[in-house]
Amino acid sequence: MVAALPLLAGCNAVLLSPSGDIALQQRNLIIISTGLMLLIIVPVIFLTFLFAWRYRASNKEAHYDPDWNHSTMLELLIWAAPLLIIIALGALTWVSTHQLDPYRPLARLSEGREVPAGTKPLVVEVVALDWKWLFIYPEQGIASVNEMAAPVDRPIQFKITSSTVMNSFFVPALAGQIYAMPGMQTTLHAVINHPGEYEGISANYSGSGFSGMRFKFHGVDEPGFDKWVASARASGAALSRDTYLKLEQPSERNPVQLYASSAPGLFEAIVNRCVEPNRMCMRDAMAIDAQGGMGIPGALNVTSLDAGTRERLGLTGTPPRKYVGAMCTATEGLVL
Repeated sequence: MVAALPLLAGCNAVLLSPSGDIALQQRNLIIISTGLMLLIIVPVIFLTFLFAWRYRASNKEAHYDPDWNHSTMLELLIWAAPLLIIIALGALTWVSTHQLDPYRPLARLSEGREVPAGTKPLVVEVVALDWKWLFIYPEQGIASVNEMAAPVDRPIQFKITSSTVMNSFFVPALAGQIYAMPGMQTTLHAVINHPGEYEGISANYSGSGFSGMRFKFHGVDEPGFDKWVASARASGAALSRDTYLKLEQPSERNPVQLYASSAPGLFEAIVNRCVEPNRMCMRDAMAIDAQGGMGIPGALNVTSLDAGTRERLGLTGTPPRKYVGAMCTATEGLVL
């Protein structure tokens, strides 16, 4: 066992040496919490061995008092110390839960450095696919598969969803994991403070290709980020809705792909489950429900899936079903 210990030198304890401020604060929280708990655990383990040795059967010098039943001082020591530790852990958890809320915009870049006033975060839209990651940069108008980049010391706002099953977006060096769920959007705010290439993974099992669902996160300076964006634009590929539907099909260990452009509103369509043509968005369905149902005006706007979508969903040969294809107000319904 001792000879095997040097093998641990090859381990990369990224959680204990992160490069992003959020991950660093989470690391500190782990260390402080562990230290507080060890204040109780270590003395208890030590005293367990001490008592076992001192009051062993062969030790005739140990004091034997069969009539002892209470000690106020001992009761105070037994209960006061754990109570104080619990209070400290509770206060630490309360404060850190609010400070490290993934939905909360960053207040600082690192220890002693606040976010400059007027700084806009880099928005990255993340889609978990089977079994790959899609990143859409709405401001830059580009997209990528299994690779992303961000400038050092610039806040990042991740908008995260999934195309099929629940996944978990996790860059250990950057921040904690957050779930990607179909039909929903989660948010994560983070910042990378040191340049480098970091690994991103899915931390939630999602099927046969889960083990290869990894991507590279590049922390670069501003010129390096501009260069990466330029390389994506030079690819000439366009991420249209049709291209996305093909990309959405299950595949494993996909190579890095860069797209020079991305279809407008693609991420919102993915969240609302309406990337396919002639398919109603979830937000519209919920709007219908909020207005009390389809109603007479809505009944004039029915449609059905086109042949291509029906074939992709395995519905060829089944009777077509109609559903509401668009929303209109009561006034528009009267005009119709």
